[in-house]
Amino acid sequence: MTSSCPVPHPETERVLLGHGSGGQLMAELLTDVITPELGLTAPLEDAALIGLNQVFSTDSYVVTPRFFPGGDIGSLAVHGTVNDLAMRGARPLALSLAYIVEEGLPLSELRDITRSAAAAARAAGVPIVTGDTKVVGRGAADGLYVTTTGVGMRLRDARPSAAGAEPGDVVLVSGPVGLHGIAILSAREGLGFDADVSSDSRPLNDLVAAMIAAGGADVHALRDPTRGGLAGSLNEIAAASGVCVEVVESAVPVPVPVAAACDLLGLDPWHVANEGCLVAFVAPGSADAVVAAMRALPEGAGTAVVGEVVEGVAGRVLARTLVGSSRVVDVLVGEQLPRIC
Repeated sequence: MTSSCPVPHPETERVLLGHGSGGQLMAELLTDVITPELGLTAPLEDAALIGLNQVFSTDSYVVTPRFFPGGDIGSLAVHGTVNDLAMRGARPLALSLAYIVEEGLPLSELRDITRSAAAAARAAGVPIVTGDTKVVGRGAADGLYVTTTGVGMRLRDARPSAAGAEPGDVVLVSGPVGLHGIAILSAREGLGFDADVSSDSRPLNDLVAAMIAAGGADVHALRDPTRGGLAGSLNEIAAASGVCVEVVESAVPVPVPVAAACDLLGLDPWHVANEGCLVAFVAPGSADAVVAAMRALPEGAGTAVVGEVVEGVAGRVLARTLVGSSRVVDVLVGEQLPRIC
């Protein structure tokens, strides 16, 4: 009789934590379970275009800890929805704010989070006009969950879409990557990176408005690389647009503390979440003007040209390494850092 190792059976009928990663498992959850039931067939965007110019977006936030270097769940929820509207070239007009509160949450904490959300909305120039509050029993909500919904109006000449990238486009990143995910992980696990790394959470609507003013319809695609990080956003745009993207590895701005933390923890900074930078695909004729407009604002001061759309396999993202070779940039399969937003 011979023995053999049992073949593991992957879980296929229950939701896993990795289904919220922004990577391959989340894509499968959307395409296999959710979008067919809703009758959705078009590539999914950060926000939906309704009619000619109205844009609509909603998102939920379950980040832990609720307070972290550079922000909290209240400001994060506002920034996240404002930025999702901006990624479709929209000026945000109004937000809703809804809470699911666990019994026992200190009222002082709820007050601080609400005050932070209000301040973030004022800074972004968008009012919070409605909302909802539900209270659930102890142990049912891990303190507080937040949902924000936003409506906006697309800026004149704005046409960005995940499916809009074209051959020859220049790929831009508006700032350093990996800050948010490492800040959350350090605060959650007490890793000691807090002094060097803060979340980059901030609104990007003014930055996008400046980009559209400089480049108009030549700004083909925008994405804020949250869950799944830079690698996830590049792959989403490449797949939706049917193009091949090549990124110069050394051109991607990764802060030294983020790189050190990722080396220590075995993480890829391109997979780590961000909340205050964007990826843009811009026609080459307008790239210089768009870069100059971005660098003129604080939130775009670190803008870097990191790659271009090249001939190659549609839907593939390549990284040109320091030694001149190329590697395929994959999306996350499972969950790297849960509860980061």
